Amino acid sequence: MRTDSDVIIVGGGPCGSFTALNLAKRGANVTVLEEHSEIGVPCHCPGHLSIKGLKNLGLYPLPVGIVENTFRGVSFHSPTGKRFEVVFASPVTCTVDRVLFDKHVAGLAEAAGADFNMNSRVESPIIREGTVRGALVKQKDGIQEVTARIVVDAEGVFSRLLRQAQLTPLRRDWIVNGVTAEVDHAQDLELDKVEVFLGTEYALGFYAWLIPKGNGQAKVGLATKKGNPKILLQKLIKKHPSASKHLRSARILRTAFHPITLGGPIPRAFSDGFLAVGDAASQVKPTTGGGVVLGLACASLAAKTAHEALCENNCSAEFLSVYQRRCEEALDFDVRTMLRMRIMLNTMSDKQIDAALGFCEKFGLEKVLRKVEDIDHQGRSLLRVLGRPRALTALGYFFYLYLAANP
Repeated sequence: MRTDSDVIIVGGGPCGSFTALNLAKRGANVTVLEEHSEIGVPCHCPGHLSIKGLKNLGLYPLPVGIVENTFRGVSFHSPTGKRFEVVFASPVTCTVDRVLFDKHVAGLAEAAGADFNMNSRVESPIIREGTVRGALVKQKDGIQEVTARIVVDAEGVFSRLLRQAQLTPLRRDWIVNGVTAEVDHAQDLELDKVEVFLGTEYALGFYAWLIPKGNGQAKVGLATKKGNPKILLQKLIKKHPSASKHLRSARILRTAFHPITLGGPIPRAFSDGFLAVGDAASQVKPTTGGGVVLGLACASLAAKTAHEALCENNCSAEFLSVYQRRCEEALDFDVRTMLRMRIMLNTMSDKQIDAALGFCEKFGLEKVLRKVEDIDHQGRSLLRVLGRPRALTALGYFFYLYLAANP
């Protein structure tokens, strides 16, 4: 392992690896420290990603075997089984094998020159004169000091380094607890549509999902603010009026648990010699909980900023603050809009959710939503369709529901 680098990246997930890739391509000396023995393992995320988002990042099409399925539609189900669906002209999302996807991004970074070190747990940053200068790394033969001009934190939701770098971590009151299961023997699946199940009885503060893979296999999961996700998943499979039709004979092959942060990006993701990316910085869509594409986009900006700092020999917080501004310019309006949407959804009762889906079906809102193909920038997408009469009517109706829930 290198004991001195330009940049240390803590975490070999897709955001850490993509930061490493973009830095290594610019000629930086990059060391990636991953605490697990294998990239992508353990896997926590169902891997449902935007095709357009991946294309914009230069990661699509992906090598054969990584993409499990593609989707051109989504079906929303109310607590009583009412259904509203949106179908696009061509596929807009895909599901990937997350282990293979993570390995692919890491492989690109390694081929570009990044040095990956497995079984390397960062115990703490090295801070000298108020500036992060590297990390203390625990390996099987002891603790080693690795110095660097910049440290990038890509640890994930429960980052330890943020506090040690004197930054405010993400808000724990906006975390929901998720579970994802791989199943077989699922029945009557529409292979080009993702199923979304709404309702407080199964997924308070979020939703449940069913993502077909083919040949009777699927990914099913949910996230919730309260309750045991494992128990709620069993309840969804056996009792939900829509989900149970597909899953009552299903067999769970593997189960993974994962927290999801929905509160929007942390207020400050930089300090002297330090940047945070991905879930560690809560760069996640508050509506869907999707963080891969947003995190990768911010990872690219982190790499750009870090490289400029190296070239200018200025790794101060003042110089690195441009990273925060770039992320806000790219995401702020959309994330703020999505956060307001999440707050509104969280205030709706099951009865109101049922009424809302019935309204969407009755007023043909699908004709408006099928024009929205950028699911990563939902705020800007909403602005593009607001001039349509159906969209304005729907906005007024949902605002009425929000007011009714918050008298």
